[in-house]
Amino acid sequence: MSVTSLSRRQLLRAAGLAGGFAALGPVLAACGGEGGGEALAADAAAEPKGVTLRLMVNQPHVTAFTKILADRWATETGGKIEVTAVPYDQLTSKQILDVQGGAGEFDVFDYFYFGLGALVDAGALVDLTDWIGGQSDLDTADFLPSIYDPYTLYEGRRYGLPYDGDLHILFYNREIFDRHGLQPPATWDEYDAAAKKITQEGGGKYYGAIVQGQQVPMILGCSFINRLAGYGGTLVDAGGAPTLTSDAALAAAEHLIAVSPHALPTPLQIGFDQANTAFLSGQGAMIDTWTDMSLRADDPSVSKISGKWGVVSLPVGGSNTTPRTALDAGFGLGVSSASRHKAEAAAFVKWATAAKQNLSQASTAGAGIDPNRKSVLHSGEYAKATPTASSVIRQNLDGSPLVWPKAPSAPKILQDLVDQLALAVQGQQDAKTALRRAQESWERELSR
Repeated sequence: MSVTSLSRRQLLRAAGLAGGFAALGPVLAACGGEGGGEALAADAAAEPKGVTLRLMVNQPHVTAFTKILADRWATETGGKIEVTAVPYDQLTSKQILDVQGGAGEFDVFDYFYFGLGALVDAGALVDLTDWIGGQSDLDTADFLPSIYDPYTLYEGRRYGLPYDGDLHILFYNREIFDRHGLQPPATWDEYDAAAKKITQEGGGKYYGAIVQGQQVPMILGCSFINRLAGYGGTLVDAGGAPTLTSDAALAAAEHLIAVSPHALPTPLQIGFDQANTAFLSGQGAMIDTWTDMSLRADDPSVSKISGKWGVVSLPVGGSNTTPRTALDAGFGLGVSSASRHKAEAAAFVKWATAAKQNLSQASTAGAGIDPNRKSVLHSGEYAKATPTASSVIRQNLDGSPLVWPKAPSAPKILQDLVDQLALAVQGQQDAKTALRRAQESWERELSR
């Protein structure tokens, strides 16, 4: 099993692109998106022994594939996997490019669910609907209802299986909170007040909050959407029309702007790795982030706060009093339409998303994988691996998280949103202007 890591620079050089997903337009037009790949038959027979499957995966998932899944797959099936890691801000565009650019190098895609429509529209994923229906031992009823359809279903057809049940909860440094006489915040107003007090009294030794603000949907998008969910807002209404100028959206953006001066410097430069490192080293008192932080925080080999942290659901705001999270950048596994081993790739997808494999990954610090199945989420083994956070994680994954849009234009409009929010955080425009401009962009794109 080998691992290849493609840097952002390498990706752009290889593709001849300078603007990520948005710049793929000419490529897609030239190649002609078909609006969905071929379907895999219900009785497609797989013979993985001796077959090497090539996987394109999200960079933070490398440990899961290489340290947990690869050897087990080889032992159980005689097959082999080769993993190529791609930075999260290039994942969807690189997957489309691999198919439509003609390389056809990969068999399995570890895909963002909000990129599902774009991948299907480009003909990059195999339709697995019939194949899933033919797998009597797949137990689709065990997949968490909160993620099964959002992660896999597009226009009535299924193109993958849920892999990583991503959502955010609020972690806090209990030692810092006790030092400053604070309780974990239940509202976003309390969150902002705690962040300000801790930063002012901390004397530069630590900060009240860690705001993940890297200018990509997976990072800054999550930070905004967490606040939006807390205020009871949505990104689109029941008819699919954008709702970015709602009172809830405005409150969310204003909170994001207001806390930035009291957060770890400089929010717009803080991505996933920087945020994790800062919280685990005790530099920040709060971080809203993915649930697998609970495994990292109690791992003394990487954490200085082991036994000194707590966790609660995301705060609420305004008239909303019911905590709600969002499906922040979750992942499915699908089969590339360019694969020469589609049946074997589908067999791997089925195997990798099974309860046994999911439990092992979701219980391993550094794997970056969260529960995808009810049997895992409610198991004693998972609770033992995450004793401090398991009840909060269950409450939120069993709930009704805010779902991101996944239309073909979703990657573009989400990037448009974070671009406008970044300008607001920088002080170059106010929250209302940022949201108005994002709303106009979403209306144009979603009406096409």
